[in-house]
Amino acid sequence: MYNELYQIWKREKENKNEIQRLPKEFYGKLASYIKKMKEEYRMLDKKTLKARLMDKEFKNVKAISNELFFLRFKKLQEGVFSQNSISMGNLTQEEKTLFGDVLSLLNGYHAFHKDILNGKSSSVKKFEKQDSVVLRFIEDIPGLIGVDMKTYGPFGPEDIAILPLENARILINQGLAIEVHTN
Repeated sequence: MYNELYQIWKREKENKNEIQRLPKEFYGKLASYIKKMKEEYRMLDKKTLKARLMDKEFKNVKAISNELFFLRFKKLQEGVFSQNSISMGNLTQEEKTLFGDVLSLLNGYHAFHKDILNGKSSSVKKFEKQDSVVLRFIEDIPGLIGVDMKTYGPFGPEDIAILPLENARILINQGLAIEVHTN
């Protein structure tokens, strides 16, 4: 995973203007890799060569990951605020979820601005943010910590639960749950 992470970071850094496509489930794999490294390191005698090498690798992984996040965020930010097109196909599901609301807000603002400059009276409706979603789970899901820092789960197939919107979107996008409409 280290070599893959390094190559992804290098490609992202070399291509200054466009966000690069990441492998499927990249962030999940990266999180698992870091978790595995932490667990393995915890079991080692800190005085051994293996422990020192692992500590160095962990620090490198964190530094590369932090810069990769920063580069991608900066490219997204520049694309959104300059009204340049962002290649949505190169975003991960997590990034699409996180930036979907931002893009919607900015597109609405730009349309409002354009209407005013064209002499049109534009009515802007208040954007009501949905805070939680009712989900029906399709697969077993271990307990998780929500964005509100509350513990949810574990869940089995056909379980129904209300989760914060951000967590629900991720589970839906991964095909682990479906939204239940309560109208």
